[in-house]
Amino acid sequence: MSDTIFALSSGAPPAAIGIMRISGPEAAAALKAIASEVPKPRFASVRRLHDARGDQLDQALVLWFPGPATATGEDLAELHLHGGRAIIAAVERALAEMPGLRRAAPGEFTRRAFANGRIDLAEAEGLADLLTAETELQRRHALALANGSLSSRVYEWRDRVLMLSAQVEAVLDFGDEDDVSDLPPRFAAQVEDTARELDTLLVAPKAETLREGFRVVLAGPPNSGKSSLFNRLVGDDAAIATPVPGTTRDVLSRPVAIDGVPFVFVDTAGLRDATDDTIEAIGIERATQELSRADLVLWMGPEAEGQGVRLWEVDSFADLPKDVSKATPRHRVSAATGQGIAELQSDLVTLARQALPGPSDVALNRRQRELLEDASAALHQSSTVTNPLLIAELLRTARAAFDRLLGRAATEDMLDTLFGRFCIGK
Repeated sequence: MSDTIFALSSGAPPAAIGIMRISGPEAAAALKAIASEVPKPRFASVRRLHDARGDQLDQALVLWFPGPATATGEDLAELHLHGGRAIIAAVERALAEMPGLRRAAPGEFTRRAFANGRIDLAEAEGLADLLTAETELQRRHALALANGSLSSRVYEWRDRVLMLSAQVEAVLDFGDEDDVSDLPPRFAAQVEDTARELDTLLVAPKAETLREGFRVVLAGPPNSGKSSLFNRLVGDDAAIATPVPGTTRDVLSRPVAIDGVPFVFVDTAGLRDATDDTIEAIGIERATQELSRADLVLWMGPEAEGQGVRLWEVDSFADLPKDVSKATPRHRVSAATGQGIAELQSDLVTLARQALPGPSDVALNRRQRELLEDASAALHQSSTVTNPLLIAELLRTARAAFDRLLGRAATEDMLDTLFGRFCIGK
C-alpha cells in the first residue's frame, strides 16, 4: 500500500482514448513530473506530457483527485491519452522510470478501495461480477450488489444483533440490579424475526445459476435428434450431427443468452445399455453424470424413460411422418425446419426466469450463503436457550459471520482469489 501504482484502465489499444490511472502517495509527484504541474482538483485540463528527458509523449486530458475521497481512497490521477499502442507504451515507460511507481497487479485498484474502506467485500464481489456480466440479468444483479444491495441489509442485521447483544451484556454485567435482572419479554421474538429474514434470503435462487447460466441438458438414445436441436438452440453447428449412431462421444456445452437470460446448453452422447466402443462408453457415463447436474433435461428418447429432477418430453422430429410418436410431449420441434423452436425457446425463458433471481432480488454466492447460514443457525439457537452466557456467545457468532461477509475479518488467501478475478487496471 506504500507503493504508487499505475495501469491502463481502459480497453486494449488501439482505441480512441486510453485512460492511465495512477494511485498512491506519489501520484501528485508523478503528475507534476509528466504534466509539469498538478491541475485543479476534479477538473479536466489539457496538458502536454513529457518524459524525464523532456521528449513530448502526448497531449492529453489530465485529472487530479486528492484522497481520501477517491475511488481507491488514495491520491489518484488519470491521464486520458490518445489510444495508440506506441503512446500507451511510451507513457507506461515514463511512469515506470519514476521512483516509487510500479505497474499495478490484477485487481489492485479495487483491492486498495476495499482496504481503505471505500467499498466492502460484498460490493467488491458485485463489481467483479459486473466486469464479467454478459446478459442484462447478470448486469442488473451485479450492479445492485456493487451498489450495496446486500451490504445494506447485512449492516442492518449486524446493528440489530449488536443491540440485542448489548441487552444480554447488561444482564451479565448488572444482573444483580433490579432493572436489568431479565432479558426483555420480546427478546427471543426479535432474534427469531431476524433469523427468519436471513432464511428468506437463503432460499432465493443462487448466484452461481445466474453467473453460469440455466443448465439445459439434451438427452436421449443415439439418433434421437439431440445434436441437431443443440445446434439450433445455440445458433451454430457446434455439434456434429449425422445418421451414424454414436457420433457424439463427449459432453459439449455452449453458453447462450436468450431474451437477456443466460443459458448453458449441453449436448450429450446417446444413451444406450451396451456398446463395444470404449470411447462411446465413457461418453455415455459422462452423459449420465450431466443428467444429475441439469436444471432441466430435454428428453428426446422413448416417453417416460428419461431421468432428471426436472424433465420435459420433446418430440424432436415433428416434420417427419411417424407411426409412433410421443403421446403428450411438452414440445414438438424440428431442427431441420425450425418448427416449434421459437415456442421451445420462449418456454425455456419463462422457466429460467422463475429459477433465476428477479431484477429486484439479491442473489447470494456460495461464500455469502455459507456465512448467512452460520449466522441464521446461531440466531435460531440463541432464541431457544435461556442461559445469558450462551446467548451472548451465539450472538457473537452471528456478528462474526456478518463481519466476514462484509470483509471485516477476511483472510489474505480469500482476498487474493477474489481480486485476482479483476483485470489489471481495475
